[in-house]
Amino acid sequence: MGLSVTLSNALSGMRVGQNALDTLSNNVANAGTPGYHRRSTSVIDSLGVNSTYAREGQLTRAFNSSLQAHYTRTTAESGFTSVQASFLDRVQTLFGKPGTTGSIDSAYNAFESSLAAVATSPDSYANRADFVQKAQALAGTLNRLSQDVQSIRKEIEARLSNSVDSINNQLQSLERVNQRLADQGIDQTSRATLMDQRDRLVESLSGQMDLRVSYRGDGTVSLMTRSGVGILDVKASVFKYESAGALSAASRFSPDDAVSGVGKLTIMTPAGLEIDLVKQNVLQSGEMAGLVQLRDVQLVQAQDQLDEIAASLAQSMSTNVTRGTQVSAGPANGYEVDLADVRNGNEFTFKYLQGGAERTVRVLRVDDGSKLPLDYVDANGARVIGLDFSGGTGAVAAQLQNRLGSALTVTNPSGTTIRVMNDGAAGTTDMLSLSTRTTSSGLQNGTLGFSLFVDTNNADFTNSLDGVGQKLGFASRISVNSAIVADNKLLVQFTGTTPIGDQDRLNQVIANLDDMRFAGGQGSGATNASARLGGTVADMISQTLNWQGNVAEAAISNDQTQQMTLDALTQRLDGEYGVDVDEEMARLMELQNAFAANARVMSVVQELMNALMQL
Repeated sequence: MGLSVTLSNALSGMRVGQNALDTLSNNVANAGTPGYHRRSTSVIDSLGVNSTYAREGQLTRAFNSSLQAHYTRTTAESGFTSVQASFLDRVQTLFGKPGTTGSIDSAYNAFESSLAAVATSPDSYANRADFVQKAQALAGTLNRLSQDVQSIRKEIEARLSNSVDSINNQLQSLERVNQRLADQGIDQTSRATLMDQRDRLVESLSGQMDLRVSYRGDGTVSLMTRSGVGILDVKASVFKYESAGALSAASRFSPDDAVSGVGKLTIMTPAGLEIDLVKQNVLQSGEMAGLVQLRDVQLVQAQDQLDEIAASLAQSMSTNVTRGTQVSAGPANGYEVDLADVRNGNEFTFKYLQGGAERTVRVLRVDDGSKLPLDYVDANGARVIGLDFSGGTGAVAAQLQNRLGSALTVTNPSGTTIRVMNDGAAGTTDMLSLSTRTTSSGLQNGTLGFSLFVDTNNADFTNSLDGVGQKLGFASRISVNSAIVADNKLLVQFTGTTPIGDQDRLNQVIANLDDMRFAGGQGSGATNASARLGGTVADMISQTLNWQGNVAEAAISNDQTQQMTLDALTQRLDGEYGVDVDEEMARLMELQNAFAANARVMSVVQELMNALMQL
């Protein structure tokens, strides 16, 4: 091997060493940079004519595709649990814990205590005034909580809109990164930097939605949701959010755009196909999926629970229970009751024994034909049947008989009276009771029930199912009857001549609060939280607080578990991709020694060449 070959080999070694030093210095400089992937340069021994020499190999960027896919999926799940835990914890705080100031149960307990005091001394103006104030405070608590729930839904709408803008910007950036990576002419260092940026964008997007990422050989990526909707290939899809404007308790999601009351979230693919992400259930994880579920499910459940409490509270004050009269016809026995006072939304109820088991049937008056047929089992185990009363009591009896079959006999003996009898000699059923639950239509009409809590414009709350139903959003509208606020003697005087010291009305509503049982609206207990509520007003308040507490606790626990998983993956990524400065320093020593050796070779060659020149 000649001196020129030796010199060339030393120069190639120094050049490779210099490039390796550049890579090493870049690693050290970015040791704390988020999303930076460690890089390394390989050295290749190449065979020359008379010797071997060093040649720089490919710049390698640390990357593990299977680990990256796991991290992407976990990031989406973490985004979902994080936003759920954050908002549900806020809802739990709004509702309050039992006994805490500002909670529903504290307001209700104060109301109950004041009611007991005024019932003891109804002739005391101070007691009556305090009771009215406590009733206003309870209604105000329900108003405030309802407004707070809707404010959170509005906040979620704004956050969804901001997320859409952010996602579109990131997708455009990722599209540009893809275009540059597809250019085979860029140098290796620039390509590695672009791939770092690519992964940062993918990570950010995966926090918003569940993604399936495909990494191509040239470093570009394609994205689709895990449900199979394309997000990015050559071109990026465009997300769009159409706000519904102001939200109220009645603003609910519906697959029918004409009646849906919430914002619309869609995606437009490069091919011009528009997909509704909520209708098609495209988003299954990620922050956006968590926000949509909060807006359309959990916060709707919270509002429904407040409405159930408000409804049961109003009905416990205004309901008059009329017990049926026992009748018999031969071997058959039963009861009859007058339905004249049953208003839209009111009911009559009967209980009977069949096969040794007690059964309860609630028959609702439903004037809105679109709500029929109506037949379900409520949270208290009672069968609820909705009937059209427009055809008179005879038609009601015929409809009910058709629903019940032959176990009982339902007739209309006269006028507005309905009669329910057992099966007589067959002996398979026994009637236990029959009664109506009707809403009082005035404050001094001689009935003990009275509309202390009313709807908008001082309207009686009858729990009508017409339209969206009177119960929907009632917690935001409930108020104390303005006539009672103006003259609190109406708390006592159920007729114009009732003595101011009479306790009958107040004792009756106390009995209603203690004994009257209510049940949440129609729906599956698995999906409709309010359908699980059942019992007295106090029971429903307690169940609501427990529900919200348990939901928040579960969400926080899930988030903590998910964050631990994400932290563990992050540590694995740091170990896989991160820069270990100690290792880099050790590598630096190796490169310095190699550089010094090559420099020594060049020095010796120089000396030999000088010696040759002097000969």
